[in-house]
Amino acid sequence: MERAPPRHFSMVREFHLADFFTLGNAACGVGAVMLAMLYMATGDRAHFLWAAALAPAAFIFDVLDGRIARARHQHSALGRELDSLSDVISFGMAPAALAFAAGLQGGWDAAALIYFVCCGVSRLARFNVTAEQLAGDESGKVKYFEGTPIPTSVVLTAVLAAAAWQGELGERIWGGVAQLGPWDFHWLSLLFVLSGSLMISKTLHIPKL
Repeated sequence: MERAPPRHFSMVREFHLADFFTLGNAACGVGAVMLAMLYMATGDRAHFLWAAALAPAAFIFDVLDGRIARARHQHSALGRELDSLSDVISFGMAPAALAFAAGLQGGWDAAALIYFVCCGVSRLARFNVTAEQLAGDESGKVKYFEGTPIPTSVVLTAVLAAAAWQGELGERIWGGVAQLGPWDFHWLSLLFVLSGSLMISKTLHIPKL
């Protein structure tokens, strides 16, 4: 019986150049989560600031992978899925982990951060299934986003980085804390609720550059 040829590393062979930049985006997100955990374990603010610095690095990778794919005409379903999964890590989980490490650890804070991540996941899933409908007939390029793109969460990371730079973390986190029923709620969590809500909006159309 004839054996099929070995397919070692076959998936890697299917990657285009842009896909490796997409994985760079994912790597930045994973690194940010790890550094956030390291900050919680050690209290060394440098770990937090390095975690925050990986957000713009992930954003750069995210921009470059799209431009490279367009320049080389190498769009693929695999690339689109890689991009979405990477964005969930870098612009969903990483900001939420940083916020939790920064001091948003009350029960309502956790609910707000979970809501934010779920909105990001939902927004990316919606984009993937509606991309063909939103694309122009001639170019095939999506003309606009429904809701804000998830990479806009770099703004949230910038806010947290600014607070960390001024030493306003933990009990001193900007906005203070309120006791609402059984749980604490930090007012800064509202930024994550707002960001998540804007991502899943269907009435807000953002031109795609």
